[in-house]
Amino acid sequence: MRYLLITFFRKAGGQIDEMVKVCKKVKPADYSTCNVIMDYAIQNVEKCVIEGKAIDKDFNRLNEYYRKIYPSLIEQLIKDAPLSLKQKVKK
Repeated sequence: MRYLLITFFRKAGGQIDEMVKVCKKVKPADYSTCNVIMDYAIQNVEKCVIEGKAIDKDFNRLNEYYRKIYPSLIEQLIKDAPLSLKQKVKK
């Protein structure tokens, strides 16, 4: 896995919920539906839009924030993402 994708949903009561997924490739539909797209292979934030506003794309700051919330998921991405980039280069 290489990418962390996060989508925010506003519930009927006004509460915000989030859906998190990891994937090897980002689909064109993901760019329009996801709020946050982080590439862990090259340590880049491809998209960060929250409530219609573009937010700072500092990879390290976002990584530290999501690492507190999803520690095992982020550790796995940090471990696997560089390997997926190396495999892509070999092909």
